[in-house]
Amino acid sequence: MAALLLLPPAPPAGPSRSNRRGAAAANPWARPPPLLPVPPARRRRLRAALVAGEKPAICTADELHHVPVSGSPWNLALWRYLPSPNAIRRNHPLLLLSGVGTNAIGYDLSPEASFSRHMSSQGFDTWILEVRGAGLSARQMDCEEATRSVNRMSDWTESVSLAGHSSNMVGQLRNLSQKLVDIIGKGQNMVPPPLAGLQERLSSTLEDFQKQLDVIENYDWDFDHYLEEDVPTAMDYIRTCSKSKESKLLAIGHSMGGILLYAMLSRYGFKGKDPGLVSVATLGSSLDYTSSRSSLKWLLPLAEPAQALNVPVVPIGDLIAAAHPFASRPPFSWLNLQISAQKMMPPELVEKLVMKNFGTVPARLLLQLTTAFQEGGLRDRSGTFFYKDHIGKCNVPILALAGDLDLVCPPDAVYETAKLIPERLLTYKVVGEPGGPHFAHYDLVGGGMAPTQVYPRIIQFLNRHDKI
Repeated sequence: MAALLLLPPAPPAGPSRSNRRGAAAANPWARPPPLLPVPPARRRRLRAALVAGEKPAICTADELHHVPVSGSPWNLALWRYLPSPNAIRRNHPLLLLSGVGTNAIGYDLSPEASFSRHMSSQGFDTWILEVRGAGLSARQMDCEEATRSVNRMSDWTESVSLAGHSSNMVGQLRNLSQKLVDIIGKGQNMVPPPLAGLQERLSSTLEDFQKQLDVIENYDWDFDHYLEEDVPTAMDYIRTCSKSKESKLLAIGHSMGGILLYAMLSRYGFKGKDPGLVSVATLGSSLDYTSSRSSLKWLLPLAEPAQALNVPVVPIGDLIAAAHPFASRPPFSWLNLQISAQKMMPPELVEKLVMKNFGTVPARLLLQLTTAFQEGGLRDRSGTFFYKDHIGKCNVPILALAGDLDLVCPPDAVYETAKLIPERLLTYKVVGEPGGPHFAHYDLVGGGMAPTQVYPRIIQFLNRHDKI
């Protein structure tokens, strides 16, 4: 089937340009995004591509859909993989949710390592959601800006317009980069000399990032925005497009994607309502990391300067990309081990994950997620609703998978949430064997052994519940 790009409807008329300039003068954080010069001929070609419904080259799905979020300036990107006509016909569409600050690429690294392609080959109408600020999701904008946005995203130089300008922002981000240097040094148990040059590289990267910042308020959201707005919007849209016999979905979440599914089941269980999910699989996810030895605890200091220094956004993708040459080469492979166990993923796919899969996230989002490392586990933005307290009230079958060498979300963290789920609804499994193969965080979705060791378990579980 031909690729489909569904463009967002034109946004309602807003303030005039002169009014927006006046508002920007009163609030230096609210400058309108600058229009980068695009040659007229190229602009015409890009506009023609939009009209023709072509996808940016980075999108490897069969279709790309954009869905506006009501009351928000964001259009969510949904990558759709059509079910193979030769496969068993499934009764429910499948929604895939990614981790924090990541895009759809993690689910579709290459033809040989594509979770989404594998699921569509098994007959599932498969959709990957890119939440606001991630990947090809974009703010609602006029035609000229949409053209520029597609041009940018096709090269993956930036996923959306970023945020803010401040006279002391560079200094704050430099302090943030020094934190990362310290974290990497501790994680690799080495003294500063082997990391010579990393601080300079990070500072340069962040200064370049600072020059791109505009419209700070557009990067002002938290975990609950995903939970209350983005995921329900995507689910409603998928129900409409899939034309399934029953208006329910199957769902799989990796890392924060699984946390979102747990939080949704917790909220609906608390309210005694149907979440519209037939069954759920979580991969390397938990609502409570307090008792585990998660390597994410090393990254908690990044949240502190974000709060204390009022850094509005954290460029996770830029930081990881800058650190990659220093923290992923033998004999120092601290960064690689967060992604994949030894010999489980080809180096070129690890590098693609590092360089293409991560983006920028708001400090508000990171600060809310850090509550998962505090007593009681993850809580809502008000701090009064603890999601793990109500996960036991859900009525949806759950498959909770853990990687035996997952440093980000170790098996004990996965079990901390799984043990609260009613036994009749839970299937819990640690993937990996004492003598190998082993599975780290991303091996669960893109590792070399995932098609034989992980995917069949997930499909078997989904099959048991894919009935009307």
